[in-house]
Amino acid sequence: MTDGQHRGNGSAGPPLANASAGPPLENASAGPHLASRPDERLARFRPVECARCGAMVQVAKFSPQHTSVQWSQASVRACAEFTAWVSAGGQSALIDSCASMRDSIDRAVLQGSVEVFPP
Repeated sequence: MTDGQHRGNGSAGPPLANASAGPPLENASAGPHLASRPDERLARFRPVECARCGAMVQVAKFSPQHTSVQWSQASVRACAEFTAWVSAGGQSALIDSCASMRDSIDRAVLQGSVEVFPP
């Protein structure tokens, strides 16, 4: 991994507002003509607010089936479904998804505020 990349460890990832700052991510397997091409996927994240609880996440869609959702600590705490799960004794890290946020993301896609951009 280069300095600009991060592992998918469940963290919220790099600050998305500053995604263009720092060294570009490299595509080393693409050959020398594309080796220094920046990873444009980071710039495709858009904020989406949950219609149910107001939690704000960053969303990128790379295909109709592939959605990347970046949760911050504040958004996890604000999420009504995560809060209900934790109140019942569960751990928020073990929740597969939030149906309310999924609905809000689907609505944002239909309204055009989140676009599908293949990688």
